[in-house]
Amino acid sequence: MHARESLKQRRSVIRQPHHPQPHPIGPGQESVWDYPRPAICEPTQRRIQIIHRGATLLDSCKAWRTLETSHPPTYYIPRSDIAMDLLSRNRRRSLCEWKGQASYWDVEIEGDRFEATAWCYEKPTSSFAPIAGYLAFYPEPFNQCLVDGHEILPQPGGFYGGWISPFEAGPFKGIPGSRFW
Repeated sequence: MHARESLKQRRSVIRQPHHPQPHPIGPGQESVWDYPRPAICEPTQRRIQIIHRGATLLDSCKAWRTLETSHPPTYYIPRSDIAMDLLSRNRRRSLCEWKGQASYWDVEIEGDRFEATAWCYEKPTSSFAPIAGYLAFYPEPFNQCLVDGHEILPQPGGFYGGWISPFEAGPFKGIPGSRFW
């Protein structure tokens, strides 16, 4: 009986998500482990830019950011601050448990075409109503994605669209082993 309980205990440990120790917070930083779950959105006055091959895709100080435990912020930009002539609709759709149904956009800039690299919630849930019609961008394919002039890193894993800047302390969901964080 003791051996059976030991095996049961080991299995329950394996199934429990492992949450890492948050990294220390430096000056001017916030920990992504202090972000809420469920996710929220809030306005930000930080300057958000995407530049690719010298062409500016977006430049905004009127973005909203979404925040969720363990994730770096994702920035949603008003269309008035985006070179919309560089975007075309994509047929892809997805569903977020917090925000609702997303539609996707392709970007063609300076001879490069990036499929489904931007997304939008046209009719988000009521908690995310402020980002209705705003677009977010995966930072991965672009030469420069900037937050207040600082180059960012894409959130690891390729699935999420978070922007890691010097203003956030991790670790960040998306790294190997973070599936159940």
